[in-house]
Amino acid sequence: MIKIQDATLNLPILQRVQKRSFAAGGIFLALCIGGALSNPDQFFRSYLFAFVFWSGIPLGSLAILMLQYLTGGAWGIMIRRLLEASTRTLPILAALFVPIFFGMQHLYEWAQPEKVKADKILQHKAPYLNIPFFALRTVVYFLAWYSLIYFFNKWSQQQDDNKAAQTKFNAESLSGPGLVIFGATATFASFDWVMSLEPHWYSTIFGMYYMIGQTLTTFSFTILVLILLAERKPLSEVLSPEHLHDLGKLTLAFVMIWAYLSFSQFLIIWSGNLPEETPYYLKRLANGWWWLQLALILFHFALPFILLLSRSLKRAPRQLIKVASLILFMRLIDLFLLIAPTGHDGHFRIHWMDLAALLGIGGVWLGVFCRTLITRPVLPVHDPAFEEALQGGH
Repeated sequence: MIKIQDATLNLPILQRVQKRSFAAGGIFLALCIGGALSNPDQFFRSYLFAFVFWSGIPLGSLAILMLQYLTGGAWGIMIRRLLEASTRTLPILAALFVPIFFGMQHLYEWAQPEKVKADKILQHKAPYLNIPFFALRTVVYFLAWYSLIYFFNKWSQQQDDNKAAQTKFNAESLSGPGLVIFGATATFASFDWVMSLEPHWYSTIFGMYYMIGQTLTTFSFTILVLILLAERKPLSEVLSPEHLHDLGKLTLAFVMIWAYLSFSQFLIIWSGNLPEETPYYLKRLANGWWWLQLALILFHFALPFILLLSRSLKRAPRQLIKVASLILFMRLIDLFLLIAPTGHDGHFRIHWMDLAALLGIGGVWLGVFCRTLITRPVLPVHDPAFEEALQGGH
C-alpha cells in the first residue's frame, strides 16, 4: 500500500507559470484593445474565438467530473482535482465574457436592427435572437454552471477536511441531474455564441458536436498537465501506465465521436441541399479554407485514431503527451473554422488579433488555473475508491 504523506502541490514552477501567464495575458489583451480601436469587427471575432476555446476547458471539466462520479473508474480519481481546479476558473471566464456583450452588433447580424428589418428570416427568429434575451440566457448559463461547480468543489473540500464518505454520495446524486442541466445549457450556449453567427444556418446536432469538442479539449489539456506534473510528488508516487492507458482510450473514444458527429452533420446538410444550409459549408470549402478542413480530417481524426490504437503508446507518457498536444492544437483549428469565416470577404486569413486574443485570454486563464491548482490537494486521498485507484483499478 502506498501512503501519501502530502497530496498538495507546492511547486515553484507553477508559481512562475502563474506570474508569467498573468503578465503575458495582460500584454496581449492590451494589444488587442489597441487593435480594437482600428478594427472592432476583427477584434470581437478574434476575442470570441479565443473565449470559446478557453471556456471549453472548465466546461468540459465539469462534464467529465460528473460523468466520472456516475461511472467510477481509477482514471477519474487521478484527474479529479485537476478537473476541479479547471472548473473553479469559471468566474474569471464569466468576467471575460463581458466584452462580448458590448460587441454583439459587430458579431451578430441579428443584433443589427437595419439587417433585421431587411431580412424576413431574422424577423421570424427575433423573439429568440435579440440582445436582451441573449444577455439573460447567458447569465442563466453561467449561474447554472457555477451552481454545479460550487457544490462539487464544496463537497470535495469537505472530503479533504472531514474525510466524510457522504460527500461522495452527494456528488454522485447530483451528477445525473447535473449532466441534464449541463447538456441543455451548453447546447443553447453553443447556439447563441457560435451557431447564431450565421443565423440563416442551423444544425440539430450542433450542440452535441460542440460539447464533444469541449470534452476532447479538456481530455487533451488534462493529459498534458497530468504528465507534466507526474515527475514530481505526489503524482510520481501514484500515477501508473494503467491510468494513462485509460485516459488514452477515453481520448480515442471522443476522437471517434467527434469525427462521427462532424461527418454526420456535413452529410445530412450536403445531401439535403437546402439553400439556407449549404452556403455554410460552401464558404468553408473555398478560398483557402479547405486546407483547414483537410487538416482536420488528417490530424484531428485519422492520425490520432491510428496512434491511439497502440496500447504501448497510450502507456508511454512522452508519446501520449505528443498526441494530446496535437489534438489540442487541432481543437483550435476546428473552432477557428466555426468562427473566422463569418463577417468578412470569405477569403482565408489569420489576423494577428486571432493570436493575440488567444494568448491574452489564455494567459489570464492559465494564471488563474495555476493559482487554483496549488491551493488544494492534487489527489483525493480520502475518497473511498482511492486505494483501489492506486492499484490501477478500472
